[in-house]
Amino acid sequence: MKNMTQRILQQTMNDNPALLECETAIISVLERLLVCFCQGGKLLICGNGGSASDCEHIVGELMKGFILPRQLPDSLKEKITTAWPAQGDYLCNHLQGALPAISLVSHTSLSTAFINDVAADMVFAQQVYGYGKPGDMLLALSTSGNATNVANAVRIAEICSMETISITGSKGGELAHLANYPIRLPAEKTYRIQEMTLVVYHCLCAMLEMEIFSPNDSVSL
Repeated sequence: MKNMTQRILQQTMNDNPALLECETAIISVLERLLVCFCQGGKLLICGNGGSASDCEHIVGELMKGFILPRQLPDSLKEKITTAWPAQGDYLCNHLQGALPAISLVSHTSLSTAFINDVAADMVFAQQVYGYGKPGDMLLALSTSGNATNVANAVRIAEICSMETISITGSKGGELAHLANYPIRLPAEKTYRIQEMTLVVYHCLCAMLEMEIFSPNDSVSL
């Protein structure tokens, strides 16, 4: 890891000492996500209730600049300005580097139709089947670890040759055994698990951005 990436992780642990027991798991998830994104893969994310909101939040941090400005590569800028001379500068100045992520909770028409017509506990699994490719990853959020529709998505992700991450409370539930890279947060109350979940994914998003988009190791946070 870059020095700044290590600083982000260390600051997170300093501010949230209860998460120290999750540090190794967080590093493992970071390493696998780096492989996924650097090899052209994407991240699918699912969860229910408050966790559904977290899915949307994570996509917002990954698909645009979070801490860094995420400049486009010079080769892409040249391609854009060559193709569209009049609009090239505007296009280049208003695009940012993106880490491809899809929140599976966002597709209202698909999900309500599938829940009504087929099976509510298979809606995320259907989306994983439709979107997932080898090299992609699935992030499964569930405070209890026992959400059936989320667990079924993890099962289908495995069939699609995708690696899986889960973030749950301390008990872990079913997801702690199904996911390749489980993070079990040291909390049992739902609201505390949700608070820690936000801290963990902010840390992961910041570290991913630093590793992939920082041109040097002297960024001011």
